[in-house]
Amino acid sequence: MACELKNKKIWIAGHNGMLGSALLRKLEKTDNEILTVDREELDLRDQVATQQWVDKNKPDLVFLAAAKVGGILANQEQPVSFLYDNLMIGANVIHAAAETGVEKLLFLGTSCIYPKDSTLPIKESALLTGALEPTNQWYAIAKIAGTKLCQAYRQQEDLNFISAMPTNLYGPNDNFDLQTSHVLPGLMHKIHLAKKNQEDKVSLWGSGKPKREFMHVDDCADALIYVMKHYEETEPINIGTGEELSILELAERLASVIGWEGEFELDSSKPDGTLRKFLDSSKLKKLGWEDSIKLEEGLKSTYDWFLAKES
Repeated sequence: MACELKNKKIWIAGHNGMLGSALLRKLEKTDNEILTVDREELDLRDQVATQQWVDKNKPDLVFLAAAKVGGILANQEQPVSFLYDNLMIGANVIHAAAETGVEKLLFLGTSCIYPKDSTLPIKESALLTGALEPTNQWYAIAKIAGTKLCQAYRQQEDLNFISAMPTNLYGPNDNFDLQTSHVLPGLMHKIHLAKKNQEDKVSLWGSGKPKREFMHVDDCADALIYVMKHYEETEPINIGTGEELSILELAERLASVIGWEGEFELDSSKPDGTLRKFLDSSKLKKLGWEDSIKLEEGLKSTYDWFLAKES
């Protein structure tokens, strides 16, 4: 049965993040009351405070996009934060939604919840069938716990709590910090600095051979709203584009968009991470949704946003 997104109170948990802000931009244009709360006003790691906020505001629908996120380096250096913070955020929001009688909740996971040696493209059924990639296991374990908690509430309380697993996202409001960012925004920033400083070489982590799937965050937000309306199953649903490219190919496309003509040096002392992480999004396509923002267009608009923010 379709979930109507009209005249509802919709809470976007994590509305200041890249994905949360994309959801906010789209949902603000609908006939719904959008609920948001800043981190300074509510620490979602605090169970009592989270429950009190949900009790007071009584959302009908919840998009749970709040999370502590980062790339390989950040995961390696802050395992406690990536595991503890994300465990608490997921558990507290899901539990509070259940206690308050929320109509439907959509928990946002990550493609790194799947085993590192999953058969490609990765189907939703691969969850918990093998060992995780060590470089992001802490974040992945927390997201697996949130996904299973949604399933537990479905089983025990018959609540309409679902989960979705987006592929690698990029776009406005991404984290471009050179130390804590994911690969695409980090590379964009590095190449931009190389152009600005008239440098002719940029270092890439690892071999440059790992392949990744990239999705513009506005496409992802559109897909998640569609999933909230139409998806009702216990198993997670993958959110992806169906296309992948190597890190070196990504770097070359970024160089073209940015207008930098230097060379890339491969740093073999740094880890590659998972060699391929390509989602099977056929379930999403069968549901009736297709992506619309192609990579070249998305990279250009993201770089334009980055330049405007830099100025």
